[in-house]
Amino acid sequence: MIKKVPNPIDQHVGSRVRIRRVLVGMSQEKLGEALGLTFQQVQKYEKGTNRIGASRLQQIASILGVTISFFFEGLPPEAGTVHSAEHADEADTSHVIEFLSTTEGLQLNKAFARIKDPKVRRRVVDLVSTLSQEHAA
Repeated sequence: MIKKVPNPIDQHVGSRVRIRRVLVGMSQEKLGEALGLTFQQVQKYEKGTNRIGASRLQQIASILGVTISFFFEGLPPEAGTVHSAEHADEADTSHVIEFLSTTEGLQLNKAFARIKDPKVRRRVVDLVSTLSQEHAA
């Protein structure tokens, strides 16, 4: 039996749901309760395994305090479509969105945002750049 691969758009929308949910400090269980669903259903939405319908997406946006358009920001262009320069820029940012969809990415982003001193922030960026170059070699 062939395993069904989630649609990239459903995966993107789901990852944006996860990003926002984590940023507001809400668990999958709490979001599920607010939607009248189980946390497992929320997991399936966030992974893109299950597609989120329009009315459900509106409900999620309301609960998480964003507009529906938030879930489509940074959407990578679909394969086989003509790409403009604007879409090329969006494709370049898809790896950032993918990173922010991970637990480590969100934790690192939150911690970095709490650093107020610009010099310290610059040193953190330099450190991470150095570490990434060492592991690439």
